[in-house]
Amino acid sequence: MVTPGLTVVTGGARAGKTAFALQLARAHVGPVIYVATAEAGDDEMAVRIQRHRAERPRHWRTIEEPVDPLAALASVLPGTLVVLDCVTLWVSNLLLAALPRAAWDTTEGETAAQRALTAVREFAAWCERRQVSVVAVTNEVGLGIVPADPLTRLYRDTLGHANRLLAAHAERVYLAVAGLALELRTAGAVAVNG
Repeated sequence: MVTPGLTVVTGGARAGKTAFALQLARAHVGPVIYVATAEAGDDEMAVRIQRHRAERPRHWRTIEEPVDPLAALASVLPGTLVVLDCVTLWVSNLLLAALPRAAWDTTEGETAAQRALTAVREFAAWCERRQVSVVAVTNEVGLGIVPADPLTRLYRDTLGHANRLLAAHAERVYLAVAGLALELRTAGAVAVNG
């Protein structure tokens, strides 16, 4: 059972993050709102979105909001569980909406990253103020090599900061690996400052 406050589920691609978030949400006895941040930019993504829709119970309310989940959640009632799936695409959408291609490797990129982090910070503060349970799904994208292009580096760094920010405000943080979810705080994880 998920109690009021923020729960973060992170991990790599196809690690079981969304499946675990859905498992948590299915155990909730009150209303569930699923906030989807993905957009169908191509046929393959449209199929993914349809598959995700089919995995959710029909009585859940789905809100498709790629850039402003807080506006979509303005009237959420206490006792509701919100699944935000996913922070990864939300941060990407925020960066791409704010940056013309020519600005990807300029100071405008840093300004866009700070705006995205402000939105994530506001979301985390909202989670603390409201009597709702929130399960935020996100990816760990910085575990591989340093990306070759400026936009991908900016995105990787911004999402890493966003994940740290959310984890700092979360009641619970899970790491999904190979279909297993490990609760990091109970596993003795220590917060890194800086």
